[in-house]
Amino acid sequence: MNLFPERVYRVVRKVLKGKVITYKEVAKLAGRPRAWRAVGNILNKNPNLKIIPCHRVIKSDGKLGGYKYGTEKKVALLQKERVIIKRGRVVNYK
Repeated sequence: MNLFPERVYRVVRKVLKGKVITYKEVAKLAGRPRAWRAVGNILNKNPNLKIIPCHRVIKSDGKLGGYKYGTEKKVALLQKERVIIKRGRVVNYK
């Protein structure tokens, strides 16, 4: 049984409203520092968007990355949480 997806979901579940984390940081915290692409694939299959706020996960360069329901929805969710986005990037995410 692969426990990595569960570890990814556990990490993302802890990201607070109004905060973001990178795919790379999630991979590292979940125990597989080089598996950031796997993190994206796992989050694309997120079984519960209310409990696992995967819209708070972004790329290392501050760009938004993908989202199961599209980038516009991801932007709307992040802006609702007062995350500042300019030119397709999260401002001051580190």
